[in-house]
Amino acid sequence: MNPLTDKIVARYRAGGFVHIAGVLSPEEAGRFRNAARAAFDRERGLDPDNQMFKQIVNIWQRDDVLSELTFHRRLAELATGLAGIPLRIWHDQLLIKRPHNRTPTEFHQDAPYWPHAGCRHSLSAWVALVDVPVERGCMTFIPGQHERRDIRPIDIADAHDLFDAAPDLAYQPRVTIPLHAGDVTFHNGYTPHTANANDTNEFRLAHVNIYVDRDLRYDGKRHVCTDPLGLEPGVRLPDDVFPPVPR
Repeated sequence: MNPLTDKIVARYRAGGFVHIAGVLSPEEAGRFRNAARAAFDRERGLDPDNQMFKQIVNIWQRDDVLSELTFHRRLAELATGLAGIPLRIWHDQLLIKRPHNRTPTEFHQDAPYWPHAGCRHSLSAWVALVDVPVERGCMTFIPGQHERRDIRPIDIADAHDLFDAAPDLAYQPRVTIPLHAGDVTFHNGYTPHTANANDTNEFRLAHVNIYVDRDLRYDGKRHVCTDPLGLEPGVRLPDDVFPPVPR
């Protein structure tokens, strides 16, 4: 397995994303793929009527096999090396696009949706559990825009919303990264990105680990992961719900 080199770290920090091939072995990818497909059939997801994808959050709390992927030591070590600070899991999620779903995930940043204060760094590990060519809904990034903090939360169903909020981004280069099963892209929480529709006959199965600054504070805004907890603004996230990694 390739080490995390200074060149890879520099590429991530300059562009806001990086592709690392073969993080999972074919055997691992197959085992987690089978568990993800079973979870798709079993789990309701956040919005069962959503045609864009089935989003299944915090699957680590209900599935022993996928919990191994959420806390996969190699993923946590790569994320920590890229971020350069101690991290915790904010949440995991399965993002599964049905065959021929006809609905892309439009350009957005992730971090503006999160109720975090004082977060020095956040990043997602987007793990392909199947081959994800362009036609199956791979990721496209706008490089070098991850220092932007002036963009509001975006409607991911609206193809124009990011560019209404930040018109200059419409003229920036874009990088599309097809993935093999077991490949991972890491992207900064403020890197604008999109994923096109799944136009193939197969499910697009992706598992995402979201890593955040271990020392961040809850800012009081509503979020599905913190609403049930009764947290007071200004407190650190509890370790039992948002576990530090690696562990």
